[in-house]
Order: sequence, then structure tokens, then C-alpha cells
Amino acid sequence: MTGTEETMPVLRAQNLGIQFGGLKAVDSFNLEIGESELVGLIGPNGAGKTTVFNLITGVYKPTEGSFYLNGQSMNGKKTHQIVEAGIARTFQNIRLFKKMTVIDNVKAAMSAKLSYNLFHAVFRTPSYWKQEEELTKRAEELLQIVHLNGKEDYEAGNLPYGEQRRLEIARALATDMKLLLLDEPAAGMNPTETEELLEIINYIRDEFKISVLLIEHDMSLVMKICERISVLDFGTTIASGTPEEIANHPKVIEAYLGKDDEEVEKDA
Repeated sequence: MTGTEETMPVLRAQNLGIQFGGLKAVDSFNLEIGESELVGLIGPNGAGKTTVFNLITGVYKPTEGSFYLNGQSMNGKKTHQIVEAGIARTFQNIRLFKKMTVIDNVKAAMSAKLSYNLFHAVFRTPSYWKQEEELTKRAEELLQIVHLNGKEDYEAGNLPYGEQRRLEIARALATDMKLLLLDEPAAGMNPTETEELLEIINYIRDEFKISVLLIEHDMSLVMKICERISVLDFGTTIASGTPEEIANHPKVIEAYLGKDDEEVEKDA
């Protein structure tokens, strides 16, 4: 590939960081993700992983550095502008409209695409019905992808935990994103649910050419699904590489397991 457009990463974070008071929660974070690439972001609790997600989605404003989506600067943009540009996420703590139906949860995520006004909605004009029909059809397609077809009219809060996780992914897909951020999607799932989730993520990545950045504590899932992994510890990247390289990296092992007594004595 020789053209600039062909090689431009979907996400580029350059020296991205944020400081709360005197504490640097994330320091000089650098990462590039190409089209359809699936990258893992791991590290011990409190390492700064979710803070990185909050920076990339506009929840926090970086105090240093910058980040780009397909070459377009996202610095200073509000969360809804970043979503419209093509970055969507799921959350560690599930965020659904629990009292709404499954299909209405997905349709709500597509509301920005509606062009009818209050008049059309109140008087149920042909324009209203046409757009509602298109939204319903698209929502049904997305629910089929995450294996929730047949449960369109269930109340979202009544779904089993694993299915609520998959509904979150369907809602993210409804925004037509270019980059999907998954924050511990397998948390609370049993092995069967985790395996099904892995298949769905791979299908989404391959079918829609979506890039994925994944935070996950299930290391077997991370090692199985991710092409590259970055490791954070105390807000700083301590290692980046393939799953094999990361699994054997001394700094990563130390971050997760701590130093043994002999190493501590040598450093003293």
C-alpha cells in the first residue's frame, strides 16, 4: 500500500494524557489501530485503562497529547460529536434502558438518523412510518447478529446478564461506528457465554471492517482474540506487542504478579 489514505490508521493517539490535580492518571499514551484490527488494552486494576477509554470518547478532556479518527482530530469534541464521527463504546457496568424493549433499546441508538419532525411524529405521516419501518428492519438485523432475534419485545432488564452484554454491543453497532471500544465485555459471563461473545466480536470485525479496542481481564480471551496488546501500569505503557510477546514480557509479569523476594533484594 502506497497511498496515504490506505495506510492511515483508524485511531491514532499521540502522547495522550490527563492529570487530576498533581496525579497523572494517564501519561504519554501512544497507540495506532488499523482498519479491522483488534487490539487489547490490559493492566492491573487502577492502571488507567478505563481512563484511556474516557479520553477517547470525550468523557474526559486530555491535558496533554491528541487523538485522531481517520486523520481527523477529536480533541475538544463533545461525546456526542465523537459518537457521530464514528467511535462507540460499551461500559464495564451495563448501561441499557432497562424498562424499554430490546428492539427499542437498539432503535434509540439510531435516533440521530431520523429526519422527521414533531409534526410527522404527532400525525403519523407517511414519512414517519417509512423511517420507523427502516429503523425497525435495521434493528432486527443487528439483533440477529448478536443472537437476540426472537427477543425483540422482551424488556431489556429481564434479559440474562450475558444477553444484556450482547444487547449493548448491538446498540453500539447501531451508531455505524468505525471504532468500537469494549470495556470488559466478558465480565460476569460463564465460559459458554464468553465463547459466544468471542465469535460475535470476530464476526463484527470481519463483516463490518470495524476496528476494536478491548479492555478485558479474561486473559485467555485476550490472548485468543487480540492481534496486538498494549499494557498499562500506573497510567504508563510498559509493553506493546503480540500476545506471545506480552505473555512472556518481564515487566508485564512483574506488574501482574509483583517481584519475587530475590528481585526485591537485588533492587535494594
